[in-house]
Amino acid sequence: MLNISNLKVNYGGIEAVKGISFTVPEKSIVTLIGANGAGKSTTLRAIAGLVPIKGGTIEFLGKQISGLSSEKIVGTGITLVPEGRRVFPDLTVLENIKIGAYLRKDDLTDDINWVYDLFPRLKERSWQLAGTLSGGEQQMLAVGRALMSRPKLIMMDEPSLGLAPLIVQGIFDIIKEINRQGVTILLIEQNANLALRAADYGYVLETGNITLDGTGAELLENEDVKAAYLGKKKK
Repeated sequence: MLNISNLKVNYGGIEAVKGISFTVPEKSIVTLIGANGAGKSTTLRAIAGLVPIKGGTIEFLGKQISGLSSEKIVGTGITLVPEGRRVFPDLTVLENIKIGAYLRKDDLTDDINWVYDLFPRLKERSWQLAGTLSGGEQQMLAVGRALMSRPKLIMMDEPSLGLAPLIVQGIFDIIKEINRQGVTILLIEQNANLALRAADYGYVLETGNITLDGTGAELLENEDVKAAYLGKKKK
């Protein structure tokens, strides 16, 4: 579904992504793991059209999307749940959800109900201001808002950041449910253990380069991954 080839992205004079290549098959969950500053978020932002690329190509469903505006990229079927949730605090939950459908001209009722089915808590709080929600509820809202564009591929940047462990598990259950319903997911996640357990395939980024890749299960058993990201000593 998504093919990244020799992607390079600069921030100022710094080469943040140094020619990486990877694929995201349709209806899969793929994760990128790595330390802070490895280039993970920059990669997602480049795919979403939020930062310009220095070189390489980005193909989605067989078509080049490199250089398209972020709005046109959303129109192709890609959406991003940004790090930090970025909800509109002075708008209600329902208003935030509807903003996710800003490119659409059709009736939103079925999709709003879909979001409420996935996140019953949001339905209970539909008229509450988003800024008064808990961190976990705001993350649910950010995901629900992204789903309103009817994405074929949803990218998530650190969905568990700052959330309690019990809430994190609930978010990952929803991620897997969204995938079961046919949405492809590209995931960046600080909790490498949870990410790799959820993912069909994973890539390890280090200082702008892919250094390892494999199925989620393979990377969970990799001694280097265990030592660097899972808090386990190498044998």
